[in-house]
Amino acid sequence: MKNFANLFLSLDETNKTNEKVRILKDYFNCVPDSDKMQMLALFTGRRPKRPINATLVRNWAIEMSNIPPWLFEESYHVVGDLAETMSLLMPESTGGSSKTLSEWVAEINEIATKTEEERKLWLTESWMMLDRQERFVFNKILTGSFRVGVSQNLVIKALSDVTGIEPATLTHRVMGSWMPETYSYTQLIEARGAADDISRPYPFFLAYPIQETSEKQKSAAELQDALGDAADWQAEWKWDGIRAQMIKREGKIFIWSRGEDLSTDKFPELHPFLNALPDGTVLDGEILSFANGRPLPFNVLQTRIGRKNLSKKILEESPVAVIAYDCLEYNGEDIRYKTQSERREILEQLQAVTEWPQIFNISTLIKFGSWEELEAIRGQSREMIAEGIMLKRKNATYQVGRRRGDWWKWKIDPLSVDAVMVYAQKGHGRRADLYTDYTFAVWDGDKLVPFAKAYSGLTDQEINKVDYFVKRNTLEKFGPVRTVKPELVFEIGFEGINKSTRHKSGIALRFPRILRWRHDKKKEEADTLETLKAFLEPSAPADNSTDV
Repeated sequence: MKNFANLFLSLDETNKTNEKVRILKDYFNCVPDSDKMQMLALFTGRRPKRPINATLVRNWAIEMSNIPPWLFEESYHVVGDLAETMSLLMPESTGGSSKTLSEWVAEINEIATKTEEERKLWLTESWMMLDRQERFVFNKILTGSFRVGVSQNLVIKALSDVTGIEPATLTHRVMGSWMPETYSYTQLIEARGAADDISRPYPFFLAYPIQETSEKQKSAAELQDALGDAADWQAEWKWDGIRAQMIKREGKIFIWSRGEDLSTDKFPELHPFLNALPDGTVLDGEILSFANGRPLPFNVLQTRIGRKNLSKKILEESPVAVIAYDCLEYNGEDIRYKTQSERREILEQLQAVTEWPQIFNISTLIKFGSWEELEAIRGQSREMIAEGIMLKRKNATYQVGRRRGDWWKWKIDPLSVDAVMVYAQKGHGRRADLYTDYTFAVWDGDKLVPFAKAYSGLTDQEINKVDYFVKRNTLEKFGPVRTVKPELVFEIGFEGINKSTRHKSGIALRFPRILRWRHDKKKEEADTLETLKAFLEPSAPADNSTDV
C-alpha cells in the first residue's frame, strides 16, 4: 500500500505528462505483478464493491476522531472530500503495515461477509496501521470514491514502455469485464488472439469537436480551410443515445456501452436481431428509443437507464432500436484496418441479410456537394432529434480513442437563456474552498424560479470573482449550500429541454453549462420561464429524471 499511496501522491503533485509517465513506469517496475493488475483495475474504473455502509464508515471515523459530529461535518464542507477529511481528523498511526495493495483489496472484498462488529474492529485496526497518506488512499478505495487525475492513455503509454507491447494492443486487452483476481499480469502481456475472450469489445474511436475552444461552431468557409475538399468526407447525423458495441461470437451475444458496462440484459429487444447476425460480427452504433420509424428524445431512453428491472410498461413506453454506423469485426476478422468506405459497404451487406428493420437500422449518409450545402442541412438537426453532424474521412481506418484528423463532430449551437445565480455550493478536491457549483433561475412573474445547475464554463479568474461575490453576498445557509443575493447574470447553454414533473420549474435541461458571464445585463433583464417553455416541442414527453 505504501508504494501505491506514494504513486497517488506523486501523480497529484505534477501536471507534466512526461513526468507522470515516468512515475507510472517506476511503479510498474517496483511492485509485484498482482499489484500491477490491482492498480490497472483502479485506474480503469474497476473498483471493489463497497463492503461497509457509508454511514457506518462516517460514524466510526467520527468516533475515532473524538470530535462532535457537527465539527466533522464542518470540516468535510471545508475539505470537500470525505476520504481526506477522515484521514486528516484521525489520530496518528500507532503501527505500520507491510501489506501490499493486493492484500488490502483482498481484505476489503472479504470483510463484506463479516458481522458489523467484526467490520468495525477490522476497519479501526486497519486505520491505525496506516500513515496519513496511506489512510487517505485506503479510504478512497474503501468508500468507492477512488479517482485519479491520470488518463487511461497515460497508464497504457507507461505500460507499453515497460512491456514493449503496442499501446493499441494493450488498450484492447484491458477492455471488458475482467477483474484483477481472475486476470493475471502474465495473461495481459502474453501474445494471444483477440478472441481469447469472446465478450471483449474493441476500444472506441472518438470524434473531435469541430470547435474546441468556443461554443460557436465553425462556418462552412472555415471547414473548407480546415478539412479540405468536401468530396473526401462522408456525413451522418450525430445521434443522441447510448454509444455501444454489439458483439456476436461463438453463438453468444454481448452489448457493451462506451463506459465499458456490459449491458446485454438491459436491452432484451435487441437480442433477436443480434442472434441473427453472422458469427464473428462486431457493430459500433447508437442505441436510442425509437418509435414510428424515428428516434425519440434522449429523456425517453433515460427513463429506463439504471433500472434493475425492466417492467412491461417501461419496455412499451421506451422501445429501443439500433442505428449502426460501423462494423469492426466481420466473419471473425478484425477489419478496423479497412477504410471507412470499405467498412460501410460491409455494414450495408449485413443490413441486407439481417431482416430486423424495426430494431436494426444503419446510419443514413447525408448527400451534400459542398460545405455550404452541409451547413444548411445541419440546421435541420433538432428536427431529426440529432445533436448535429458527424464527419468521417472516407479513407480513414477505425482508430483508438480520440484522434484528431479523421472523425469530427459538428454540433449545432446550443439553445441558451440568460439567468440569475441564486444558490452556490463549494466544489471538491482542489476547489473545495471555492464556490464553483451554481443554481440558476429565471423570472416567473415577479419571482425567480430555479431551473438548472451548472458548474462548467467559467475561467479560473472568473470563478475566483464569483467566489468573492458569494462569500460577501450570502443571504442564507443550508448545510453546504448558500443562498446568494440575486444579482449576477449568466448565459446558460443547453442541448435540449423537456417537461419535468420533478422540478418546480416544470422543465429539465440536457447538458446545462455556463456560456458566458453577462456583465452587461442586470438581473431584471434575465429571461423568463415562458421563454424557456417556448423551446419545448408541443408533444415533448415528461422527463421524470433528477439530473438537473
